[in-house]
Amino acid sequence: MTLESIVGSNIALIVVPVYLGFIVLESLINHFRHANGIGDWKDNIVSIAMGLISAVTNGATAFISVAALFWAQQYQLAAIPLTVFSVLVCFVLDDLRFYWHHRVAHRVRWVWAMHVTHHSSTQFNFSVALRQSWTKHFTGTMMFKVPLVLIGFDPVVVLFCGVINPTYQFFLHTELVGKMPRWYEFIFNTPSHHRVHHGRNPEYLDANYAGTLIIWDRMFGTFVEEKEKVDYGLVRNLGTLNPFIIVFHEYWNILKDQMQRLSLWQRLCYLFAPPGWSHDGSRLSSEQIKAEAAAATLAKSAATQPADAALAEA
Repeated sequence: MTLESIVGSNIALIVVPVYLGFIVLESLINHFRHANGIGDWKDNIVSIAMGLISAVTNGATAFISVAALFWAQQYQLAAIPLTVFSVLVCFVLDDLRFYWHHRVAHRVRWVWAMHVTHHSSTQFNFSVALRQSWTKHFTGTMMFKVPLVLIGFDPVVVLFCGVINPTYQFFLHTELVGKMPRWYEFIFNTPSHHRVHHGRNPEYLDANYAGTLIIWDRMFGTFVEEKEKVDYGLVRNLGTLNPFIIVFHEYWNILKDQMQRLSLWQRLCYLFAPPGWSHDGSRLSSEQIKAEAAAATLAKSAATQPADAALAEA
């Protein structure tokens, strides 16, 4: 099998049965050996169904992003030959692209309206990896791939790397794996790092955006180590398993916000400011939630110090 045939193959179709097999295997292990038990099968089924639907809807609209990549090819600075090394370089650069795409998805409400679907489960297992939005090609962030084509990578190679990365990420969505060797945890994203990313704990918000390489979070100051037990889900959980509400609720919330009497700047902020922004201060952004939690912890620590000192003197 040649490198050209591997890069040009439809890996997405191959990995689907692998995903389903690992979901069943994880569920069986949880049922017989793991303290968390089998979990909520209704939640699992919803996640799997949403993943299968997303494969159809996002596949049907992929022409938007794919067309942009092939259109950009005519403006390449050079054509980089297809070698194992060039594919590896493209993968690393695409992983950096994913980091910034993912970071934007948490910091820009319009993109968060798409990405929030993935964070809506209060569980953390392989099935959650499949809980994906149906609107990813409409956010604009897939255009982050265009620079890879402009510097010389073939669009087919870019698309290939874009499939390998989420395939690796699928296996991060599990509680069965604890900490991995320190050298691996330092370089690569792991289940421990990704559990933090799915946490609603104040100290875990907006952390660990990495796809495959956690070094990007370490470099850009967004890395947080897993210490406290992770509380999964959204700051305000939806309390529903209706897939249409899960996928479209934030778009509806944006629409409701736009129906208020607002200035143009406020309307733009309700679209592109971080989630939680509000013109009247009625909501909290992740920064405010983290600041309040840190202040509460500091106050609690200060309150216990006199008591500790009194006990020491006694």
